[in-house]
Amino acid sequence: MEENMFLSTQRVIKEALAKLGYGEEMYELLKEPLRVLTVRIPVRMDDGTVKVFTGYRAQHSDAVGPTKGGIRFHPDVTEEEVKALSMWMTIKAGIVGLPYGGGKGGIVCDPRNMSMGELERLSRGYVRAISQIVGPSKDIPAPDVFTNSQIMAWMMDEYSRIREFDSPGFITGKPLVLGGSQGREKATALGVTISIEEAAKKAGIELQGARVIIQGFGNAGSFLAKFLHEAGARVIGISDAYGALYDPNGLDIPYLLDRRDSFGTVTTLFENVITNQELLEKECDILVPAAVANQITRDNAANIRAKIVVEAANGPTTLEATKILTERGVLLVPDVLASAGGVTVSYFEWVQNNQGYYWTEEEIVEKLKEKLTSAFHRVYELAESRRVDMRMAAYMIGLRQTAEAARYRGWV
Repeated sequence: MEENMFLSTQRVIKEALAKLGYGEEMYELLKEPLRVLTVRIPVRMDDGTVKVFTGYRAQHSDAVGPTKGGIRFHPDVTEEEVKALSMWMTIKAGIVGLPYGGGKGGIVCDPRNMSMGELERLSRGYVRAISQIVGPSKDIPAPDVFTNSQIMAWMMDEYSRIREFDSPGFITGKPLVLGGSQGREKATALGVTISIEEAAKKAGIELQGARVIIQGFGNAGSFLAKFLHEAGARVIGISDAYGALYDPNGLDIPYLLDRRDSFGTVTTLFENVITNQELLEKECDILVPAAVANQITRDNAANIRAKIVVEAANGPTTLEATKILTERGVLLVPDVLASAGGVTVSYFEWVQNNQGYYWTEEEIVEKLKEKLTSAFHRVYELAESRRVDMRMAAYMIGLRQTAEAARYRGWV
């Protein structure tokens, strides 16, 4: 059964705030975004017709500072999803200690069926539609599902035209020549890798030779397979939207990375393909759901045969499944902690844009490791001391920053 992402997020927020000792008013303030803008974007298509697209931008809380979060282009984007994801961004920023609240954007479209010209016109139209509520000190977008540095570049150019000054700090995930940061593209996967290393230490698993299954082979999943393969782990399973590949002796990761297309598809080239569901239930040391939401549910949580589950996707494990896994002694590292690498390096990019001084990739990686390692330990220690699961501990730490900022401001 699919879990409603928005309602389940509200449930965890309510419980986390209660455990932190905040009253009902704080929950009322944080249970929904402060503002959500719905926009309609007319785009002239290549065949001369005009198609009107629907887009959203949600800003959860600006109590701490400007809001921050990605823009996704996907046929299944909904207002509810964008709202829930903006709330998760607040929590991610709080866990890593960034001076942000959460934001999120999305456009209902299928970029796989659009030309570069159509995508450019759509990207620019979206920026024109939301330009009043975004900016380097208001709300800073970034790439997300099916968006990339080229789309960020078009958006930055459009925003700079509207404002009539160069605004690199308006958006992150840009190409390096336009003020992008070293290491941004692989930041999410690097963050997940750091979480996996720390979790493996806690579970007493040697990463060298550990059997790893990665569900999803998009940006995060493919970089993750590369990093773990290079670290000496045995990646025994990977999957994409069309199926999964499994080999208990380990897959040829460099070969698969070479053959995948820009949307992360590779299994269509093979014959012995299993389903995503079968892959999730194979025995392994570390399972990384890096695809879509609601993959580990009440129905299959008892069949998961991994010692550690590290969430690289948004919401791959339902709340009921989280409880089942935790009770079974599986160490679950939640998405809001494991995938915080992207927003952390986006923060570094924004800082570099603001000061006009740029760091090397080594400096970025070192700063990222420091932030995420200490975030992991804070969450793990709170889970141990308060006897709660890792997800609840992450929410408690993540929400505390925004709740305190709102309290000091006198909002609640």
